[in-house]
Amino acid sequence: MTGLAGSGIVLASNSGSRKAMLEAAGVAFTAQAAEVDERALEAEMDGAEPAEIAQALAAAKAAAVSAEQPGALVLGSDSLVEVDGRRFDKPTSRDNAAAHLRFFSGKVMTLHSAAALARGGQIVWVDSDFARLRVRELSDAFIESYLDAEWPAVSYCVGVFRIEGPGVQLFEAIMGDQFTVLGMPLLPVLDALRGEGALPS
Repeated sequence: MTGLAGSGIVLASNSGSRKAMLEAAGVAFTAQAAEVDERALEAEMDGAEPAEIAQALAAAKAAAVSAEQPGALVLGSDSLVEVDGRRFDKPTSRDNAAAHLRFFSGKVMTLHSAAALARGGQIVWVDSDFARLRVRELSDAFIESYLDAEWPAVSYCVGVFRIEGPGVQLFEAIMGDQFTVLGMPLLPVLDALRGEGALPS
């Protein structure tokens, strides 16, 4: 992919929104999905703050790909959703997605997005940000029509939404950085890439 960056940046993800953010920012990169047991890592960190878990997951993804590509600067990222003190992962089925949306209805969702950089298998930087999204009251009819349109695309999305698509209809207010809502704290990431010499300063 062409862009302002030199070669050697690897995104440890196949997330369409994260790829689009980097492409729009003019960052050249390749992508390789990380093989990480996210649920096992979350279980090990049971009781930790969501931001800590998101950072640990981002770091684990970056480190896993970096171990396979030691000469590259690897960017890992992860997002977690918390509603009423409960942490939510990606939905496992359409019925599970509908149950998530019914629980989210009328509540405030806190979305934690983290990113990490690794080189030679070692983490060199990690950070996170959060946004709060107020979910409007969702009728069962809306939830079904929404999933008719968006399933299975949103099966890959924590929070069961793509904010750049029909998912914006879930919300009545959003408080936070747009990039964080899209799934990665882009401005700190760009600053870190410059600090590592991967982008011109």
